[in-house]
Amino acid sequence: MLQEARAAADCVARQLAADEELYAALGWALRGAPPTVSLTVARGSSDHAAAYAAYLIMARLGRVVASLPMSLLTLYGAPLQAAGTLALAVSQSGQSPDVVEPLRYFRRGGGTTVALVNDAQSPLAQAAEWVLPLHAGAERSVAATKSFIASLVAGARLVAHWENNAPLQAALRQLPDALQRAAQTDWQPALDLLAPAHSAMVVGRGPGFPIALEAALKLKETSALQAEAFSGAEIQHGPMALVEPGYPLLILAPRGPARQGLLMLADAMRQRGARVLLAAAADVPDRDLTLPTAPTPELDPICAVQAFYGLAAQLSVARGLNPDQPRHLSKVTRTQ
Repeated sequence: MLQEARAAADCVARQLAADEELYAALGWALRGAPPTVSLTVARGSSDHAAAYAAYLIMARLGRVVASLPMSLLTLYGAPLQAAGTLALAVSQSGQSPDVVEPLRYFRRGGGTTVALVNDAQSPLAQAAEWVLPLHAGAERSVAATKSFIASLVAGARLVAHWENNAPLQAALRQLPDALQRAAQTDWQPALDLLAPAHSAMVVGRGPGFPIALEAALKLKETSALQAEAFSGAEIQHGPMALVEPGYPLLILAPRGPARQGLLMLADAMRQRGARVLLAAAADVPDRDLTLPTAPTPELDPICAVQAFYGLAAQLSVARGLNPDQPRHLSKVTRTQ
């Protein structure tokens, strides 16, 4: 897991060097015939990557994106309108029937279907009209790392070409160097706090919230730690009742409009006795962990998860587990 996570920068460089004409053509097609409805189709880590892409689409292009409950099609046979729909699927393996079947449905119905997938020969790739390969290479660890980062980049790259945004495209080209630096980040204070923990919360907001979701999933998956992710706004409702003295709270606060509120939340949680791990950029003086930055704030979450993966692999070992062999899990999950 750790080796594959640290290989993410090379995977991203390989992806960015390929398929430029394909992304440009898809961007041109989406600008020429904008979808009336946009949906993401994904599970697990891929769903978190899809949520990041959806946030960028909504924030930059002003088009509402919803996450499709796949069972509407695979189990309930709902007569969803397909024409004019953009269905964006994200998958490492491209094998799960409940991701593949919706793409087939929307394509048959006249929708635009796009697959961000690592296996360009998979059933998902065959089902989609547009295939954007992740170029992450073979991933042996059950816990997806480099393919997740490649999915985030592919989503941002799609948005940059859809918007025809040259500065964002330029920032993406600088991302491999930023990821190399992020992979060297030392989060030892988090390791010390989380190694003996029984539960924890991971908090984010805006484009950083999908990274909080991914971090919580990896803590469960590789360290058997009951970790839950919450928005910085939602935690002040019901989840606040769980916070007691000594409760571990990892707050991911990358740059951007949501950061100030997350910094204020960290202060409030400290006053309630929580053991706060505030991850923020170097310009935040009271941070506990240093968040690496990207060429532009909207890409900061990608560098943040690169830093987190090193912690996740080390934490699993510190808790006496093997991050490459999570309990009850396999590399490819097939659900209906």
